[in-house]
Amino acid sequence: MLEETSEAGDAKQATAPEAPRATPPERAEVRARPRRAARARGKRKKRRTGSAAAKSAQGPASRAKRPFPSTPFQDALALGEAIQKFAGGGQIRRLTLFDKLGKSPESSVSRQLIIDSARYGITSGGQKAEHIALTPDGEAATSPDSSPAVKLRARFALAIESVPVFLQIYDQYKSSRLAAHDVMQDFVREKGVPDQHAAECVDAFVVNTKFLDLIKMSSGVERLLPIEHIIEELPAGGDGSAPLVGEEFNAPESSATLDVQPEWSTVCFYISPIGEAGTEERKHSDFFLVHLVEPALKESGLTLVRADSIGKPGMITAQVIEYITKSGLAIADLSFHNPNVFYELSLRHACRLPTVHLIRQADRIPFDLDQFRTIPIDTSNVYELYPRMETHISEISSQIRKALSDPDDVENPITVFCPGLKVSIPR
Repeated sequence: MLEETSEAGDAKQATAPEAPRATPPERAEVRARPRRAARARGKRKKRRTGSAAAKSAQGPASRAKRPFPSTPFQDALALGEAIQKFAGGGQIRRLTLFDKLGKSPESSVSRQLIIDSARYGITSGGQKAEHIALTPDGEAATSPDSSPAVKLRARFALAIESVPVFLQIYDQYKSSRLAAHDVMQDFVREKGVPDQHAAECVDAFVVNTKFLDLIKMSSGVERLLPIEHIIEELPAGGDGSAPLVGEEFNAPESSATLDVQPEWSTVCFYISPIGEAGTEERKHSDFFLVHLVEPALKESGLTLVRADSIGKPGMITAQVIEYITKSGLAIADLSFHNPNVFYELSLRHACRLPTVHLIRQADRIPFDLDQFRTIPIDTSNVYELYPRMETHISEISSQIRKALSDPDDVENPITVFCPGLKVSIPR
């Protein structure tokens, strides 16, 4: 039996082809392959792990969440007021509401408005919700039946108390002189606001408190008054007929001239009543440019240009039109009701480009523009104007951020009433 097995084995060995013997280098290569594959897998895993760790480490800094609404309270409140107007304070379909407002419900500005209105606690219902409704505080803050005291109390609860960092600033500085903005920025950083959002946070707080009339001049300085003090000063009565503050929605010559083609997205064109040297209009324009507009633009990094600083050869009219129709941002000062300003502003509106409006408080906002946000600045008393400078700068900065947040979604009389009209200028 053993012999048969041996013979069978010998037969198989005789018939099977003899495998070629591997040379020493080939055997080393075969043995090395599994090790190289294992090392490669290890490196890939390490890279994935390291990449995830890096993203985890960098993520919070690069995607730090803004711990406050990006929309000023006054603008978010307009959504609640629209619900009062079109739905009598009841819930309304989201699409119907924005159709009534003449806005696209899917635009980034509209979506952000819904988000921030909910963050303030004015409305309930998200950006994809079928219906949007007022919260109890939102109802009290917008109802025509609310007394001035009830309305103001509700607005304070929404604009300040509902945002923890705003309430912290209020508690820190109420009943005292309003601190310098860099001091307040240090304060909010200590409270956990990311560095890149500190300036915006302070600006938003100042804009909201100014809307609520909590910032008042006293002994030549701006003071942040307690809400109880403001409510006590309101007229008595429960019919809500008394006006409430904020109820309406509504340099010296530059030594450098611009003689090269600018990068238009980095330019802010200042549309202003310049006037002749030495005139009231020129002094006004220089003051606004140096002390308000330039500081407000500092964060954006835009280059401010006024018509008299354009050094490019050619007709000044052609140069001005080029800046109006191509600049990334325009700031229009409507003071003095200067006809050139309105001519230039209408062209800017027709191009559907981001624009911020300013005006002296002594001048009436024109009827065609009174439904669109214009920042009034009281220049009647220099002793009261100077302490308010940082507040006005915050208001302008806030509007600049809003205008630049979505340059393609612009609201002005032309975009609202003639949505199909757009002037395009070749770049």
